[in-house]
Amino acid sequence: MSILDYETVALNESRDAMRIIDQTLLPGRTEIIELKTAQEIWDAIYLLKVRGAPAIGVAAGYGIYILAKKIADEVNSTDDFYAEYSRQSDYLNSARPTAVNLSWALKRMDGVCREAIEHVKASPVNNALLYIVDRLYDEAAAIQQEDIDTCKQIGEYGLSLIKPGDGLLTHCNAGQLATSRYGTATAPMYLGHERGYGLHIYCDETRPLLQGARLTAYELQSAGMDVTLLCDNMSASLMKQGKINAVFVGCDRMAANGDFANKIGTLVVATVAKRYGVPFYVCVPSSSIDMNTPDGDHIIIEQRPDKEVTEMWYNERMAPEGVKVYNPAFDVTDHELVTAVITERGIARAPFNESISELLSKPVDKGV
Repeated sequence: MSILDYETVALNESRDAMRIIDQTLLPGRTEIIELKTAQEIWDAIYLLKVRGAPAIGVAAGYGIYILAKKIADEVNSTDDFYAEYSRQSDYLNSARPTAVNLSWALKRMDGVCREAIEHVKASPVNNALLYIVDRLYDEAAAIQQEDIDTCKQIGEYGLSLIKPGDGLLTHCNAGQLATSRYGTATAPMYLGHERGYGLHIYCDETRPLLQGARLTAYELQSAGMDVTLLCDNMSASLMKQGKINAVFVGCDRMAANGDFANKIGTLVVATVAKRYGVPFYVCVPSSSIDMNTPDGDHIIIEQRPDKEVTEMWYNERMAPEGVKVYNPAFDVTDHELVTAVITERGIARAPFNESISELLSKPVDKGV
């Protein structure tokens, strides 16, 4: 089996556990793990066993549904149910602060939960709880299906911006492993490959956690694409040689003005692309656009453990003991460096504070 044959996030047959690919073990080993408790789900998100903004959103939906099933078996009233449900939701939401899809999905699930509780106020408690849990399952499944549809639409819009034979650079992993299917930044690549575009894909390795090397290069090569891996500090050389025709990256949170947080190193790529006149495209689902955040200065950046830089991936520690380490998970790229924002609703260009708002007010065009 190829890695593409596995679902990134799914429920088991009895719907009492969530199955994910443990991405910390890739590409050396493919292991599917089951998550049943709040602690297991929280750890999987925090430790990057499941990662990528859309996939985190799907995991949040299924995760809170699994916990809701357990809560329903342990309480005797809808008030007690919702009190514990809210506590568990808040706990899951604390796992990673930057990726907005986590809070977005949990907020969406909470809205469904409250509506369901209101709907069954006069019902016997057992029937009421069963109805609430069923509604939560439906919503979690809808989040996943919408993710698949969204990525396909992003791919179609992205494909309209490139031509056969192009060289495309991507940073980190915004691929199928970060979503339910297709990916965001890789969606044009998957669709182009299916349609015989003969694209040349360049993947930054993405220090310090090597998502580009371990995940993007792995999944795109598994799909049969022409993939070249490079260290993060080599992209400028390729752009100067004219080998990169466009850059496609994902997004963990976009502010209302088009500033966006993505994996650390994205800002460097965008700056170099601007220098050499290479189009820089951000592929972002509407769910990752936070209109309540005015600009990038208001995006909270997650800080990661020192050991990811000093010793992870090495047989021996590669930095002196006691040295201070700066290890943000993300950086914020200024909207002035962005050529266009690609969403499932269309393509936005500067001025982004106007075009993004306009896009979000439009329905998705299923005919793209």
